Amino acid sequence: MIQRLSNRVHSRGSGFSLAELVMVCAVLATLGALVLPVAKFSVKRSKEVRLRAALREMRNAIDEYKRFVDAGLLEQELGADGYPTELEQLIEPIDLVGQVDKQMRFLRRIPVDPMTGEAEWGLRSVQDDWDEDSWGGENVYDVYSLSEGTGMDGVPYKLW
Repeated sequence: MIQRLSNRVHSRGSGFSLAELVMVCAVLATLGALVLPVAKFSVKRSKEVRLRAALREMRNAIDEYKRFVDAGLLEQELGADGYPTELEQLIEPIDLVGQVDKQMRFLRRIPVDPMTGEAEWGLRSVQDDWDEDSWGGENVYDVYSLSEGTGMDGVPYKLW
């Protein structure tokens, strides 16, 4: 009889009450509500870092191409200003002037825009205004993101 009584007492005290379960769920929901904005912030920040790196990589390649043309190491069409005529020119092997069997590539590949998920970029030529979205087509002087979004600093990605 004593053993049956102790089993009853023990079985009642081993579970969780409804109030305890509700409290645990409330605490987990609160923590989840706090973590979600931080996670979104981290993802956006990571994409912005990758966007800045891709823009820097392409702009450095364009500038290096221009330096090679100015130094006379790449052929240039008469009347051209020394910038590549299209972005794909930076990934194609180009023969260096005066050096046999020597080629140069300025980019391995055109990077993907992390904001759009595409390897397509807005282009500006020397003749274009800096804030225009239309490309004149004469050359590639600058690149920008085609994303309609705005960065965490409040500046649209198109103006980075």
